[in-house]
Amino acid sequence: MLSFLNKKDLVGLDIGSGALKLVQLKKIKRGYALKKFAVFPIDPELIVDGAVMDAGQVVTAIRDLFARESIKIKNVALSVSGHSVIVKRINLPLMTEEELQESIKWEAEQFIPFDINDVNVDFHVLQTPDAQREEGQMQVLLVAVKKDKLMEYTNLVMEAGLNPVIGDVDAFALQNMFTENYDVKEGETIALVNIGASVMNINILKGGVFSFTRDISTGGKQYNEAIQREMDVSFDQSERVKRAEVIDGIDAAQVSDIIQRLNSDLIAEVIRSFDYFKTTSPHESIDRIVLSGGGAKLAGLVSLLAERSGIATEVVNPFGRIEVSPDQFDTDFITEMGPQAAVGVGLALRQVGDRWSE
Repeated sequence: MLSFLNKKDLVGLDIGSGALKLVQLKKIKRGYALKKFAVFPIDPELIVDGAVMDAGQVVTAIRDLFARESIKIKNVALSVSGHSVIVKRINLPLMTEEELQESIKWEAEQFIPFDINDVNVDFHVLQTPDAQREEGQMQVLLVAVKKDKLMEYTNLVMEAGLNPVIGDVDAFALQNMFTENYDVKEGETIALVNIGASVMNINILKGGVFSFTRDISTGGKQYNEAIQREMDVSFDQSERVKRAEVIDGIDAAQVSDIIQRLNSDLIAEVIRSFDYFKTTSPHESIDRIVLSGGGAKLAGLVSLLAERSGIATEVVNPFGRIEVSPDQFDTDFITEMGPQAAVGVGLALRQVGDRWSE
């Protein structure tokens, strides 16, 4: 979304509430090859609901991650999400992009529930139907991010000795990842659902082009908290049993009941978002759901979401068209942790000077 420095090589760094996810790609003749991929768990109390609670420890974790992976590149693409991010498809009077650049802040004031001086604003002119253009209207994708939110994350990177060269939004990073790795059929509507530790991003694409997005404050941490509260176990134990690991003394059937109950709650939120999308686009229907993030592999989630929504559902492969060397990366690790790389891959695909994925 925003370009800070004019450098070329960069690393995608997804700073999540449960882990740091790092992705570095290399351009090759056939597309891209995976150079680095790492998931670095952090204490769940360091970042709570997207708010940084202990910047010093997060900075140390970023430094440790780059040192562990022996990464010399200093340029980083990062992204934000949550209530500090506003993304809207709006209709404006027909004008040139240069005219819109001059007037976007005034136009944005009508659609943003924040003081315009407190946000960074960007836009992209969307393809507008001929009939609408004849009426003197154009469709614009408006993006606003609260300055303090963006600054909070860029400061983490800078204090770690790195250069934040691209700032993006999770939803657009997901779109970037998807269009690089999947065939985009004309007219097909895809829902990208990214389930992080504390935020779930929903991004709906029509023919590969943005149509709708929503961030919901729910995610994998709610599962951990419920397991800890109801079974009197530690966070580490809750994380292990959430991932179907058997631990002596912990009732696997009770864990399963908790997970399935929370799966139902999460799915209800997804379906509510789909219903709202249909009110804004009454003639559209969703053809496929693609899950990503750490929560994508929760037991029973894929099948239950497909059943409740009536829509074909699958777990993302963010490396589908990216060359992954079996000599460098363990296949089981890529399969198990791959869904968590979705935002990081989208960021690693970025180039300085981009505004966002189109």
